[in-house]
Amino acid sequence: MRVLSVASEAYPLVKTGGLADVVGALPAALAPHGVETTTVLPGYPSVLKHLGKAKPVHRWDDLLGTPARLLDGKIDGHPLLVLDAPELFVRDGGPYADTRGRDWSDNWRRFAALGRAAADIAPRFDLLHAHDWQGAMAPAYLRYDGATVPSVLTIHNIAFQGRYDAAVFAGLNLPDAAFALDGIEYYGGVGLLKAGLASADAITTVSPSYAEEIRRSEFGMGLEGLIEARRDRVSGIVNGIDPVIWSPEHDTALPARYSARNLSRRRANKRAVEAAFDLDCGDGPIFIVVSRLTWQKGMDVLADSLDALVAMGGRLALLGSGDAALEGAFMAARNRHAGRVGVRIGYDEALSHLLQGGGDAILIPSRFEPCGLTQLYGLAYGCVPVVARTGGLADTVIDANEAAVAAGVATGVQFAAVTPDGLLHALRRTMGLYARGDLWTAMQKQGMRADFSWKRSGARYAELYRGLTAR
Repeated sequence: MRVLSVASEAYPLVKTGGLADVVGALPAALAPHGVETTTVLPGYPSVLKHLGKAKPVHRWDDLLGTPARLLDGKIDGHPLLVLDAPELFVRDGGPYADTRGRDWSDNWRRFAALGRAAADIAPRFDLLHAHDWQGAMAPAYLRYDGATVPSVLTIHNIAFQGRYDAAVFAGLNLPDAAFALDGIEYYGGVGLLKAGLASADAITTVSPSYAEEIRRSEFGMGLEGLIEARRDRVSGIVNGIDPVIWSPEHDTALPARYSARNLSRRRANKRAVEAAFDLDCGDGPIFIVVSRLTWQKGMDVLADSLDALVAMGGRLALLGSGDAALEGAFMAARNRHAGRVGVRIGYDEALSHLLQGGGDAILIPSRFEPCGLTQLYGLAYGCVPVVARTGGLADTVIDANEAAVAAGVATGVQFAAVTPDGLLHALRRTMGLYARGDLWTAMQKQGMRADFSWKRSGARYAELYRGLTAR
């Protein structure tokens, strides 16, 4: 089976978050199941640099108003097609925003063009798989083209929807009938994700719990009615992680590599975390955070709880960036608690690996979390997850309640209310578990034994694909 995967980013060529990790991992996950995946990416400068002198395999004189071509390449040995449209994608800044962090005003056109290009070549494939709002126009174009190629749309985070004024509809080259309630129209404007959700033959989310949650108003972000109406097409498949990239036994970013058989070697990594974040040396727990600093991630609640965390005897090492007010709050906490709170604003891939390999517990107090990957990295590295009971966090972490501890299956700590009281209760529980050394070690080992590779998830996607193509 030949599948065309349409996305705005893929690791290792371009990454702003977990979407890239998933898209980059899918081709290898699907290959053992007889699925050849060709990934379509925008021609950002970093992607074009990777290609070098690539062969054009398709051209457009006018792709939503600009000339463009598809370039042939490889990503980790798997087929890659790059949409080379310099007017749309060769810009200073990131994939979605300029150097000041302001979204490009024509993002609607940039990613509609990606969808249009993918739909044009989709008949060469057995199935099209689009990701998030940036790829969602591909199933919509297939629908209005009358194409028979089945399509899947994966929601990585329904909070990001690609909503624009109605005026942009004229530039999408769709029939007038598409601007309708069952098409692209969304609260009087244009919704790119909504168009894909209304058009795809199957809709997946990145965890089973999130597939249920987005049918409710508190999680559906205005699209819950559409999700409920198409509930027979919606399913959840948990993300996996790449065991080659995320392996404490082989990770070159760690001063000391280790496995579940020699966890004592983690101490050297803990000392390295202390040095990197100017933390006092000690045997008490280091809580880590690797996150966007946003309301969704519950970072406001964590910022309000730091004085109490330090008073309990905990330390914090945080790596992330986001809302300016939250960045300021964490920097202020660092200044108040020198040696107990360490903060690095920004992102550093190697440092994120060190934190997982040397931290004791990873804090993820998200208000909603479609899947989450950092808790999976924590499990693999023996960095015990402390997570809100939502979405993929609830699906992947087994709470250390009395029954789970007695059965020897606990892998972390869950809490329900994303409030200062809820988080503080979880922190106290975590401190108590950490103090019981043998129990803590057993939790670490249990988490490290869990299989969150792409093996099962790849099989689930292949099964979904075959069901659609069999129709």
